[in-house]
Amino acid sequence: MAGHQLPEADGKKHRNKPSKLNDAEVITILIAFHLGGYRNLKHFYINYVQKHLIDYFPETVSYNRFVELQQKALLPMTIFLKTMRLGKSTGISFVDSTAVSACKNKRIFNHKVFKDIAQRGKSTMGYFFGFKLHIVINDKGEVIEFVITPGNVDDRQPLQDFNFLKKIAGKLFADKGYISQKLFENLFIDGIHLITGIRNNMKNQFMSIYDKIMLRKRSIIETVNDELKNICQIEHSRHRSFANFISNMISGLLAYSFLPKKPSNKYETVNNNGQLTLF
Repeated sequence: MAGHQLPEADGKKHRNKPSKLNDAEVITILIAFHLGGYRNLKHFYINYVQKHLIDYFPETVSYNRFVELQQKALLPMTIFLKTMRLGKSTGISFVDSTAVSACKNKRIFNHKVFKDIAQRGKSTMGYFFGFKLHIVINDKGEVIEFVITPGNVDDRQPLQDFNFLKKIAGKLFADKGYISQKLFENLFIDGIHLITGIRNNMKNQFMSIYDKIMLRKRSIIETVNDELKNICQIEHSRHRSFANFISNMISGLLAYSFLPKKPSNKYETVNNNGQLTLF
């Protein structure tokens, strides 16, 4: 998968003509697209940017050229997201994955763009063909860390990667798909307390009232996934290259970080009797 992230050099000579749009302008346009309610980048660029935002971008380029610049801006856009726009751990985190389909199931055998990259996977909504976006958020709804994997990767696998967990501390709430005694022990050594629900065939385990209530509030991360898909549009089946898929995903996550109001858990501890109140 890593070998498909960036286009390789073709060995040919190319003109190094300066672009009329710099990387910052390209990134700004992509963020505006994800927050603008449009479902098609081409329509947004031609019908909105080139007509209504001409004062902000007086020297726009053709749409085909913009797509090329979009790939060129991928690296600085990723660095900007990773270094400036991710949230910080508050001691309360939630982890989950969401399916990002590459195409409808009936078109799997005819799909060529992500051949040998995308894989079949299974989510709560059934089988799909594509990728998984694994995210960790804090109780403010801010994305702390993320990773993109093929659709057949186990949800617990990213939690074995130090780079995925280095920003996380305290309690990490997850669904039953993350149950693993070995994973629990390894995370506990690193200062992370993994808290999951129990399956029907498992013995009941002691859990504090606080942890039980917070585990019920794990739906916050499902709301975040829903906003990433339906507001920031990280998922669609019109990609023509893997680089454009990654660019759309990164710019969608970047756009989410600029949302003024994110899903969050509000709670207050009353000191006189230790009662936890959630709003």
